[in-house]
Amino acid sequence: MNRWHLFFFVILIGGGSWLWFSRVPLAAQTITHTAQPAIGYPAPDFTLKTLDGQTFTLSAQRGTPVILNFWATWCGPCQNEMPAMQATATRYAGKALVIGVDQAEAAPVVRKFVDQLQVSYPIPLDTDQKVAHSYNVGGLPTTFFIDSDGVIRHMWLGEMNRITLAEAVAKIVP
Repeated sequence: MNRWHLFFFVILIGGGSWLWFSRVPLAAQTITHTAQPAIGYPAPDFTLKTLDGQTFTLSAQRGTPVILNFWATWCGPCQNEMPAMQATATRYAGKALVIGVDQAEAAPVVRKFVDQLQVSYPIPLDTDQKVAHSYNVGGLPTTFFIDSDGVIRHMWLGEMNRITLAEAVAKIVP
């Protein structure tokens, strides 16, 4: 081994040791996540009027897991998954809350559709799609699974059936 190899080895070990011992201790690091539509981050808060004229605020649901589904009456996959969403709302009543955020449709159109399918869970109306924009919803249906602390634990883009829905709900309902 020539002396350049030895010099390089000493620099490598010494530099690595210096980096290791001069790092900020984990206990002193402050990691705060700002709300954003990503797994492991707090869900962006919003307030919307529901189809029934009530006010729905996401942050007011803390303590209860939330299945947040973005949909529209004209969306075929949304229509297909609606019975599974209703079954989930019924099955997990008191343990989780299904919320169906309708996208930019008139209340009478939504009311007719919801009544036809006998949907009983809250339907906030995102008439200007500001909430969908804050969640980066690019296609319908899009579903976010939010735990009782308000943190997104799973996302699903596209139609869900009862099995995929149950698997995702298991990630947020103990």
